[in-house]
Amino acid sequence: MADPTVLEVYRREVTPELYRDVRELYKKHSLAEDARDLAGLISTLTPDCVYELVQTGHRWEGHEGATRFYTELLTAFPDIRFDLTDIVIGPQGVCEEANVTATQQAPWLGVPPAEGRLEWKVVIWFPWDPELGLFRGEKVYSTGIDLPPATG
Repeated sequence: MADPTVLEVYRREVTPELYRDVRELYKKHSLAEDARDLAGLISTLTPDCVYELVQTGHRWEGHEGATRFYTELLTAFPDIRFDLTDIVIGPQGVCEEANVTATQQAPWLGVPPAEGRLEWKVVIWFPWDPELGLFRGEKVYSTGIDLPPATG
């Protein structure tokens, strides 16, 4: 039996207005990330947002955590680029698949910088909060990059 919360999310009705709102907020989020505009990026997130690297267990909570996540990521990979390969937008949120390329310039998650250009794939889930009209964070699934498990 499915979790009742999942069933509620599944049963959300899509309207042209809701689809537009989710899509426009995703565009705002993506453009802010590309511009390295942390304030603009954080403005697309609920105050209790959660960023999670699912396979490692790393988590960052709230606006402070999301700011820390992006500051650490963009410091380690200042030239990071996400090239979308697929996207789904609906009343539940956004799911994107992307090829990622970057040069690591600083440690990230305790991993020292690697030599050369890195390439990996991600699937990122942006869950939608219908009451606030914002994203509740990101769940990131990566392949093709070695990430250490979270400690503590």
